Amino acid sequence: MADEALVIIDLQNDFCPGGALAVAGGDEIVPLVNDLIRRTEHVVLTQDWHPAGHSSFASSHPGKQPFETVEMPYGPQTLWPDHCIQGSLGSDFHSGLAWTKAELVIRKGFRPEIDSYSAFFENDHATPTGLAGYLQERGIDTLTLVGLATDYCVAFSALDAVKHGFHTTVRLDACRGIDLNGSVETMLNRMRDAGVTLA
Repeated sequence: MADEALVIIDLQNDFCPGGALAVAGGDEIVPLVNDLIRRTEHVVLTQDWHPAGHSSFASSHPGKQPFETVEMPYGPQTLWPDHCIQGSLGSDFHSGLAWTKAELVIRKGFRPEIDSYSAFFENDHATPTGLAGYLQERGIDTLTLVGLATDYCVAFSALDAVKHGFHTTVRLDACRGIDLNGSVETMLNRMRDAGVTLA
């Protein structure tokens, strides 16, 4: 299994119940994710890591509300409640997550002017995080993705993983979605069409 990695997406306090951008049932997946960690040699984590006043926060756009959409230089951007601010309790990994085995933590969304859903690219789809090079250099070609949220950071990471040539599986039982206007079904279809294995 040395050529396989588990990529855990944004399993942070702000995305779990009680957090600033809570995903329903987000904490329910922790025991299953921990089981996958125990059984996987290579573990990578992503961590949403926003500076205060990030451009994707509704609070940075006077008169706008969370979950409205604005046009950014890189395209449409959903506005979010302030969340996962660098160094905050909300940005920490869920306290039940056995994350210490992780070999790499990819922080994303730290550039104030651009949001980042994917573990591989910022939302301009051009600025890389370096994850693909890291995995390729280590001879890893097969990825299993879990975490939050199914229809945003997990899905965009899976789509980019396939574009990079990785054999990619999303474990839906170890993910939870936000589901804005049917976004879960939309993204499940996009992932299927792109060749992501949904398990």
